[in-house]
Amino acid sequence: MAKRNVNIVSLGCSKNLVDTERLLAMLRNSGVDAEVTDRVSREAETVVINTCGFIGDAKEESINTILEAAEAKAAGIVDRIMVMGCLSERYASELPSELPEVDVWKGKFDWSGIVAEISGKHPGAASFDRIITTPRHHAYLKVAEGCNRFCAFCAIPLITGRYRSRTPEELEAEVRALVARGVREFNVIAQDLTSYGRDLPKKVLLPELIDRLSDIEGVEWLRLHYAYPADFPIEVMDVMAAKPNVCNYLDIALQHISDKVLKNMLRHIDGQRTRDLIAEMRRRVPDLHLRTTMMTGFPGEGDMEFQELLDFVKETKFERMGAFAYCEEDDTYAAKNLRDATPQDVKQARLDMLMAAQEEISLEVQEAKIGRTLKVMVDREEREFYVGRTEWDSPEVDPEVLIRKSRKLPAGEFTSVRIEEAMPFELIGLPV
Repeated sequence: MAKRNVNIVSLGCSKNLVDTERLLAMLRNSGVDAEVTDRVSREAETVVINTCGFIGDAKEESINTILEAAEAKAAGIVDRIMVMGCLSERYASELPSELPEVDVWKGKFDWSGIVAEISGKHPGAASFDRIITTPRHHAYLKVAEGCNRFCAFCAIPLITGRYRSRTPEELEAEVRALVARGVREFNVIAQDLTSYGRDLPKKVLLPELIDRLSDIEGVEWLRLHYAYPADFPIEVMDVMAAKPNVCNYLDIALQHISDKVLKNMLRHIDGQRTRDLIAEMRRRVPDLHLRTTMMTGFPGEGDMEFQELLDFVKETKFERMGAFAYCEEDDTYAAKNLRDATPQDVKQARLDMLMAAQEEISLEVQEAKIGRTLKVMVDREEREFYVGRTEWDSPEVDPEVLIRKSRKLPAGEFTSVRIEEAMPFELIGLPV
């Protein structure tokens, strides 16, 4: 089989995937045949690995992927390895000597440099032209880059730099272009969605942006991801309530509820204000589904603080929740100033308790949908079911709807589904 010119391996989050899609467009516009995969292809001349450097597991995956490419290179299957993204941005001075098999190292934002290395000519400034690698009916829309929050545990500001909003005009143009290509669902993302527009000269803030995007013809769903609780622009909930194509869904990472732990985390919010914020969100959007992320084992979390977190999760009943155990990140405030005293097995035990509680909550949330007829986006066909999602389900991270086969359902189309069965992370229903 003939080798493809370039295999781009995209790792990490949806924000990283948008960067990969931009790189793919730049390569193809420069006449380079390139393909995006989730692992090293055995038919590529050049492998470009877009790495993640956020937490320990992600860094390990990035290193293992580089090593896999190095093995393919040693076997004469791959000719050249290029590494870019968050990991190489963060550890630019250390990695080249540790992984000499890599031919070219680039940072997170040097797409033009990657293209120049491959094509032999500089493509000019990187545009926001993208080749969508998700199913053609949905795409991620990155509205900003960077973060100004500097939470104690987080290395993202060290990698991405200060917060930089894209203008609403640029975003509107991108959405219109993607709608013309068949995209109907937009998952709006940023490292910190809450801060959108505060750095723009005209101060177009998140509520106005979402209102403007929702007015674009062809936008069927807008879903909001990665908000920050402190200083959240609550008026965005009014836009959500008023606009039927703005999904009743918000991804907002809370991390903890204990005042002591939140203070150590440098989160700029306390437990009571967090509770008040959630109550106000649910008051303004009664059918809201909240997705959040929690952390166990951060410095300052003893048994009492963890119990407060567990009680909070049980009381609040988040419709969607993920969690992870604290892992010290180099050069962060916590790594420099706070002692990581909780044993790993204790962190993991707390994490297991938290997620066990959430599974029970998820089942309760899902069972409440039995008997309802829901609008479902069909994503794909499998052997026994069509598989889709409701407005409350973001791709890859949230539950899916298994639709019994009674008639043909094209991918990318909406259908009404009457829910008949529920499991913690799946619904089963019949199209009506």
